[in-house]
Amino acid sequence: MTYIRTRPPLDTMLAGIAAAARAPVEARPGAVAAAIAAFAADPALLAEVDCPCCPDRYVRHLLGADPEGGYAVVALVWRPGQMSPVHGHRTWCAFAVHQGALTETYYEPGDEHPIPTATKLLRLGEGSHGAADPRLIHRIANLSCRTAISIHCYGVGYDRFGSDVNEVHAA
Repeated sequence: MTYIRTRPPLDTMLAGIAAAARAPVEARPGAVAAAIAAFAADPALLAEVDCPCCPDRYVRHLLGADPEGGYAVVALVWRPGQMSPVHGHRTWCAFAVHQGALTETYYEPGDEHPIPTATKLLRLGEGSHGAADPRLIHRIANLSCRTAISIHCYGVGYDRFGSDVNEVHAA
């Protein structure tokens, strides 16, 4: 009898993201979003990964990265009431909800501050993606009463997250 060894869902998702990240730049965010969404709702996805939360802010946990610095994949852990700043992205990005629910609010640039234009509730397996465009402004928030986890991929190396991912806007 032949036994086939299966890969844990996280390894399979990361391999899918690696393949999708080679798509042409204009198709890359959507392709990566589809690779994440295919596994985001799987309860076993992070079974072997320790993802503690922080009482003061959401926390990123590195799950995988391109050895050449082309992208990094992180799990973000959001306690109830935690949210990102209002921001646009300097790089392409894609994400989906793995646990709980998140609310994404979209904004348009305003004279002094961004103006909210729409809100979308994202449930298990649902997500969003966008091109590198600081004028595409949004905020992600956990407005629920339980911890949420989302899987994100950004088109820069993890060491560049602090400087090359978000362009924060005053809200």
